[in-house]
Amino acid sequence: MIDTNDIAMIRSGNSVRFTPNEVEEFRQVGLDLGDVECQNDIEQEVSRWAHTLADERFELLEKIASAMAKAKGVKLPPRLSVVPSAESTQ
Repeated sequence: MIDTNDIAMIRSGNSVRFTPNEVEEFRQVGLDLGDVECQNDIEQEVSRWAHTLADERFELLEKIASAMAKAKGVKLPPRLSVVPSAESTQ
């Protein structure tokens, strides 16, 4: 488990770097930050990771979103249901 108190990302302007230990810790949860050079690279990798979770382990992504919302003191929107279109029922 990643302890956010132990993260020592080095940042200079828009450039960022992680220590080898941090890269390995993130890799254990599916994030590959080894080639990250800037904030945009981090955003791209987190986006890729979230899309992969949504495709492969949606229930896990829901748990993560719920925990993040709880930590911030906000409520998640209600779940949406998929309803077949009128065209597909004909």
